[in-house]
This record gives sequence, C-alpha cells and structure tokens, in this order.
Amino acid sequence: MDLADKRVMVIGLGVSGLAASRLMAARGARLVMTDLRTDLGSEADAGAGHGSMPPGEIHLGAEDPAWLGGVDLVVTSPGVPPTSALLLEAGRRRIPVIGELELGSRFVAAPIVAVTGTNGKSTVTTLIGEIFKAAGRRVFVGGNLGTPLTEAAGGEFDAVVAEVSSYQLERTEHFKPHVGVHLNLAEDHLDRYKNLDEYGRAKARLFRRQDRYDWAILNRDDPRVWFLRATLFARVMSFGLGPAESTPAIGYDGSDLIFDLRTRHGRISLKRLRPAGRHNIANAMAAAAAALVMGIEPRAIEAALADFAGLPHRMEFVAERGGVAYIDDSKGTNVAAVVEALAAVRPPVILIAGGVDKGGNYAPLREPLAGKVRLLILIGAARGKMRAALEGASEIELVQTLGEAVRRAAAAARRGDTVLLSPACSSFDQFRNYAERGRIFQELVRAL
Repeated sequence: MDLADKRVMVIGLGVSGLAASRLMAARGARLVMTDLRTDLGSEADAGAGHGSMPPGEIHLGAEDPAWLGGVDLVVTSPGVPPTSALLLEAGRRRIPVIGELELGSRFVAAPIVAVTGTNGKSTVTTLIGEIFKAAGRRVFVGGNLGTPLTEAAGGEFDAVVAEVSSYQLERTEHFKPHVGVHLNLAEDHLDRYKNLDEYGRAKARLFRRQDRYDWAILNRDDPRVWFLRATLFARVMSFGLGPAESTPAIGYDGSDLIFDLRTRHGRISLKRLRPAGRHNIANAMAAAAAALVMGIEPRAIEAALADFAGLPHRMEFVAERGGVAYIDDSKGTNVAAVVEALAAVRPPVILIAGGVDKGGNYAPLREPLAGKVRLLILIGAARGKMRAALEGASEIELVQTLGEAVRRAAAAARRGDTVLLSPACSSFDQFRNYAERGRIFQELVRAL
C-alpha cells in the first residue's frame, strides 16, 4: 500500500486513530487528523507515549466537510458512527474509506489469527497469545483488545493474534486472517445496528476474504454462528459442548478436550483450568482449536491453559467479606454475558446491574434471575427500563450510583451469598469505560 505523498484523513484520535496516524506518517502520508472532541487531553498524551505525535493538520470539534478537500484516503476509528458528516461526505465524493484494522493488516507479513464474537473475545485472544508463547513462538497480541494492529506493522512475528469487533470489521475490504474464530452472536450494540441480523452480517465479514487454505473456527452450539459454515470458502473446524456433526472438531468429555483434525487427534487436559464454568471451557476450546490448526502441539496448549488466571473484570474474584464473595464482571456489558456469569456463580446472588442501555432486550434475564438472584440492584441511566422488563423475576431495588449499590448489597448480604457486578449495559453514564467501573467496584468492596 503506497502512502507516499498521499493526503490522508484520520477520523477519531483515540488509541487506534493515533496509531494509524503514526504508521502512515512514517510512510510519507500527509495527514489531516480530526476528532469531535475539542481537547484530546490525556488520551493524546497516552497515544504519543508510543511515539511522537505525527505531524499534520489537526481539526477538533464539529466536523466540516471542507476538510476533505484534496484527500485521497480516509481512515476511520471504529468508534466513529456511520452517520459522521465526514464519512457521509467522503462517500458522496467517492473517497475510499477504510478502518485502522484494514490499514494495519496491509503491513503485517505474519499469518493473522482473528477472534470475533459478542462475548469472550478478549479472553480467547489472550489465551491464544499465551499458547503461542508457551510453544516458543514470537507473537503479537492486540487489535480491539488494546494495542492496535497497526503497531504490529513491520514487526518480525510468527503470528499476529487480534481481537476484532464488528465496528472494525465494517470498514474492511482485503482483511484476510489465516484463522478466523467466531465465538458467539447475541444481542449487543443495537444502538448502532438495526437488528441482530445486521450486527451478525458485520461479524461475518471476518471470513469474506478467506480461501481454502485458511481456517474458520465456528461455535457449533450457537445456531447463528454455525449456519455460516455453508457460506464459507475456508476449511471449517467446530468447537462446542454439544456433539460434533463432523470433523475437524474439538469437544469436551467432562475432564479433557478431545480433538480430531482428521490428520491427527488427541486430548488436552482441563483439570487445572481456572476458573471453571461452561463459558470458560468454551473459551478454552476455541483457543485450542485456533492453536491446533496453526500447528501448536497439545502439550503447549495444556500448559498455557493451566497457567491462565483470567483477565481483569471478567468474573474476577475480588474479596470475601463475612462469608460473602464479591465478583467483578464489569466486562459483562450485554444480557448474554450476564446469563453466563450467573450460570458460573453459586447462589444466592445479589446482582448489581445497569448503566447505559444498548438497545437490547432484557427479558432473557428473567429465568436466570428467578433461579438464582435474591436481590437485583439497578444503577444508572437504564435502571428504569430494566426494572420494567424484569419486574417480578426478583426483588429489585433502584439506586443511582455504584457506591450506593455496593453499600446496599453489603447490608443485604448474608453468609454464603455472592455479590456480582455484571451490568448488562455499557458504562458511559458514570465511567470512562468498563475497566474504570470495575476498578472502582473493587475499591468499594475492599473498603467495606
């Protein structure tokens, strides 16, 4: 991709936008950098920490289509909505628009393992990276997980493992992972997509450029994912707790993973996997499947799974106070994630949920609430809508802040209870992101 002397606009100057800007500046592009914020503040400082702020025009505040004058290419950050005035005008002017993921992939020589799905992406991406390290492979791990793919450009790696979101996949054209992993599909981001089908189509773009030399790892337990197998050109390997209809496949017999790649088969012990739970077993299967098709030996996979302690704010044990366990699942930002979280913890549960509504349906929570949750404490902007949808499934209390919720949960908890933060909502009404919400929850718990 020749960028020398090309005038390129970057829309959105968060971590990925700044990384894209640095990559293109190093290759001779003339940059026009834009952001709706009027003050980039600490985020720009953090981005510049990876290297100097690239030279070029910077426009902050309300978008002005006049900035597109003479622009040859637009690179957009994933958080920029399709309704952006600059994106709409670029389309009218027929200026090519790509995302940071697409840009980075043009400059990566190593085979890419890309992971998508509604839930579990970060865990599986990290697990795959740990497996490669255990096998002695040089690996880059990033993407939507934290470090942008553009940071891998020009690096010497045996593999590049990237978490990819639907937002990132929307703006791909030639992105072609050697291994694509699709974990699951459930209602999420319906504040951006018209419905689940549109959201699913964005996810399925992961496989559109693959061919018969590539691999698609699909969850056979999820009908919305498994039906894709008939539409793909890549070789398909399935994973799931249910029986496999065909091989290649990987499954679980109650203690071990059992895999059959046709050319080889074997077992991988999960006796030391922590924490347990069906979603963690599924994550382990998906990561193992991706590693196996990349030629990693079962011994390295088993060692990495045994050493993996989980990620922050994903069903993370915080403390025990007076016989009450406190668990931080701040990353549970949709209903499906909360259902899995409830399935993994011991009852009775005091559940803290709420935040910014993402347009989904809360009704699927009614059954797990009725079976396990003694008290549901709702916080934030979505608490009224959630109460209306869940009334009668559990005792419900409404409070405004997370601090109030933790204090109320501690007062109501009895020995043997589990207090679980799993919000089913995004955090942006009261926090910068889910990580800040989880960190503050942990601080509140430890201060009890």
